[in-house]
Order: sequence, then C-alpha cells, then structure tokens
Amino acid sequence: MQWWGVSWANLLAIIVAACSGEKDDATALWRGPHLGFPVVHYPADALPSEERVALGRKLFFDPGLSIDSTVSCGTCHKPELAFTDGLEKSIGHAGQTTARNAPTLFNVAWHPYFFKEGGNPRLESQMLGPLENPEEMATNVPMLIDRINAHSEYRKLFKKAYGVDTVDFYHLSRAIATYERTLVSGFSRWDAWYYLSEKSLTEDELSGWRLFTGKAGCISCHNGPDLTDYSLQNIGLHEKYEDVGLFRRTRDSADIGKMKTPTLRNLIYTAPYMHDGSVLTLESVVEHYNSGGKNHPARSPLIRPLMLTDEEKSQLVAILKAFSDTVMPVRK
Repeated sequence: MQWWGVSWANLLAIIVAACSGEKDDATALWRGPHLGFPVVHYPADALPSEERVALGRKLFFDPGLSIDSTVSCGTCHKPELAFTDGLEKSIGHAGQTTARNAPTLFNVAWHPYFFKEGGNPRLESQMLGPLENPEEMATNVPMLIDRINAHSEYRKLFKKAYGVDTVDFYHLSRAIATYERTLVSGFSRWDAWYYLSEKSLTEDELSGWRLFTGKAGCISCHNGPDLTDYSLQNIGLHEKYEDVGLFRRTRDSADIGKMKTPTLRNLIYTAPYMHDGSVLTLESVVEHYNSGGKNHPARSPLIRPLMLTDEEKSQLVAILKAFSDTVMPVRK
C-alpha cells in the first residue's frame, strides 16, 4: 500500500531517520504532505527553512530561556512522552506546580487557537504565556533577549536563519513556532487501517471503532485527522471547577468549565488525562464518559450515560490505544 508514493514501511523508516537527525529524510517528514491532514499553511511572516527549524529546536530545549536557566519548553513537553511530561500538573520555575496538565504539542500546526480556553490564535504569541508565567519559566522578555544577544553562537544562528544581526523576540518566537509546526503525529495502526486499508487493527479494536463512531458518540467531538474538532466543551468532569476554562475570557456562566477538546493521538504516552490531570488511566476516562459525568449546569448536552457493557468499555479502550504512533517521531 502506498502513501503519496511512500510505502507504510518506508514512511516509518523516514520517521526513524528523522529521529536520528538525518537531514534529507527529516526534511521530507516535516515538509509533508501528511497522511489525512491538509497542507500546513505557514504564516507569511514565519516561513520555514532548515536553519529556522534547527534554531527553533535548539531554543525549545534550552533552559536558558527561563529566569534561572533551570527549565525549558522541553521540560514540560518531552519528546518521549509525545511532548507531555507525565505529571498531573507540570512543574515550572523553582519547583512550582502549574495550573494545568501539559498538552501534547503534536499537530499544533493545524490548531485554530491555543490554551485550554482557546485564548490565543497563534503559536508565535502563545509562547509568551509560559515564558512570562511566574509558575512556569518566569522570564523577563527584554532580559532574555539581552541574554541571547550576549551569546555569540545564537547571534550566528539567527543571522544564518533570518539575516538579522541583533536577536529580537519577533524572530525568537517565530523560530520556536517553526520548530513546533514540524511536530507531526499520524503514524498509528489506526492511520494505516483508516487511510490505507491495511489490516492493522484487531477485532477488539475494530469493535471499539464501531462504538467510537456509534453508541459511545466519541466521534461527535473527536473527529478529523487529529481526532478533535477543537471545540470548547464542559464534559462534566467536576461539580465545581477550580479552573473555569472559557469563562476566563467570556465571563459567561454558561462557559464555566469549557475546555478545548484535546487530540486522542498518543494516549498511551500522555497519561494522566484531562485539563487538570485528574484522571489517571484510559479505563477511568471511559468510565467517566460512560457515567455521563458530574451534574454541572454548563455540562455539554453531548455528555450522557452510555450504558456500555464491560466488554464494550474494554473495546473502546483498545481503539483509544490504537490511535498512538507505532514509531514516535522524536526530534531533539
């Protein structure tokens, strides 16, 4: 079976090569096209190049971007955990616990907005949040720019990537965002079955997919190539929300607890789950939805008791796991 002239086996080989840093194959991977996804439309002021991607990668994993040079973007977004950190809530500068569970950064190139309440429209401006948040990186941006300008290697890299003699936040933010847009997840057994008609799913997983698209109704919000419609939903996780979600922006009580619907890709790597990391296992996730959630006034009408049998719950967990990449495309 072929995918744009590349067999599934060869595609996985490209991913492995990208992980090892082989330039040509890595370029082929991030340039796409990507199975099931539309072409990435880079902003006109943030067009990619090999030099810009490499610079963004270096900045992403550099703890020098934090106030005391102890945490980087990669501290909370670890490649081996699908760019999450395995914690209920992330730990930032000076050991402080942050407010939320770290989301995966895979496929952010296609996200229409960022943060759990959908409050930022671009990756370039989104990163100001973690950079300046006192619980996260606690950076003073002007001081950070001075620090990077004092770094001769960074000045050379920015000159090579952007043709500038002096580093500024405009180009720093675009370099990191350019790297983040190369983080693509779409290499699961489900992808091979769904897009390529390969016999890559077990009978339990196929039964789980029928439940996902039918009785369980997961497909209502978790659809499309990234398995999310990016809608903002209150899923009845709590009767009282400490993190009020969309209400932070609108101040409308009907929006309390509404959070951006996450991707379901790579769930075997990204536990614990939910915006606050309060659900530890996929079995518990399924049980939450099966119960119909807590009776919050803003709970979505889509959330209702599902009446799944134990076998059906197990089958639903099976397909959720099958959405995970069989080879993790790590670029560090």
